[in-house]
Amino acid sequence: MSYSVGQVAGFAGITVRTLHHYDEIALLAPSERTHAGHRRYSDADLDRLQQILFYRQLGFPLDEVAALLDDPDADPRAHLRRQHELLTARIEKLQKMAAAVEHAMEARTMGISLTPEEKFEVFGDFDPDRYADEVTERWGDTEAYRQSQGRTASYTKEDWKRITGEMDAIHHRMAGLLAGGVPADSEAAMDVAEEHRRFITGTYYDCGHEMHACLGEMYVADERFTATYEAIRPGLAVYMRDAIVANTARHTTS
Repeated sequence: MSYSVGQVAGFAGITVRTLHHYDEIALLAPSERTHAGHRRYSDADLDRLQQILFYRQLGFPLDEVAALLDDPDADPRAHLRRQHELLTARIEKLQKMAAAVEHAMEARTMGISLTPEEKFEVFGDFDPDRYADEVTERWGDTEAYRQSQGRTASYTKEDWKRITGEMDAIHHRMAGLLAGGVPADSEAAMDVAEEHRRFITGTYYDCGHEMHACLGEMYVADERFTATYEAIRPGLAVYMRDAIVANTARHTTS
């Protein structure tokens, strides 16, 4: 049994471009090629790709991943044991990171001085103070929270109307791509995901690609955020997450 490069990209949630790059640097060469020169991947190739992606998620550069996988003294079980230890060590850190970004959409209104009428005008049914105590208790000590507090404290009603409109426009551009059947890992969807990340960085707090990927996962894991995206278009939460993940891989895969 063998698989095309497109099938493997779909299985692994990465881009065809990434697989081509892995082949070019001899990190993952397909076991077969068709008469026309098209790549075909075996089950063993998929096992190696899984190991590559494990180590990449753990932050290993590609040259170190190659050295680890090509070590003649290491067996697959040793790799799994090592990855399990590394992943366990990172769980607490990743949980804290996910918590730090979870406040992004809820705490964005913290510190602004608007009347109840102005809040309703700007945010509609969203109550800016609804999660204030929760946000402060859970994320008040994070750098992302402090940055967001510092930036949003000076925002006026007009600032928030502009910000809300710009974010809505990004969401609707992504929804339009979903409606048009454009793949989440397409250049168009990844470009909108990158625009979303830059918007967060410019408006709330410094949002790197890894943090942005955690935020994307939150859109699917937290029903409050999922509901926000599903209200725009059914399936948008997962589509948004997938586009963010693809964009993260595009910018972090060397």
